[in-house]
Amino acid sequence: MTGFDLLLEYLTRYFPILLFIFIALAFGVVTLVLSYFVQPKYPEPEKLSTYECGSEPFSDARMPFPVRYYVFAMLFVIFDIEVIFLYPWAIVFEKLGIIGLVEMLLFIALFLVAYVYAWRKGALEWD
Repeated sequence: MTGFDLLLEYLTRYFPILLFIFIALAFGVVTLVLSYFVQPKYPEPEKLSTYECGSEPFSDARMPFPVRYYVFAMLFVIFDIEVIFLYPWAIVFEKLGIIGLVEMLLFIALFLVAYVYAWRKGALEWD
């Protein structure tokens, strides 16, 4: 086989993927362009006003959030990820035996220590 035949075979093998990518990109571009020309344009003051959950905004949108909010969010993500690790362990529990049980009990103990520490520090209070 020549180099051209190999290239042609390579391209025909991946043609459906390239076609799918092209169609997806074309659909996105055509949709955006079409919506730009078809959408009604009525810039009224009510439409252009700031909207915050159905109430009038009372301060600047760039106000700083308290650090407590970020700590609470990070703790939620960390604890959520730790709980997700229990599912694969539960699936292969019988194959792991007593060693897997001890490791998971250690993991849960560390999880509970971190939870109690966060609770005592007041990180779970939403004041």
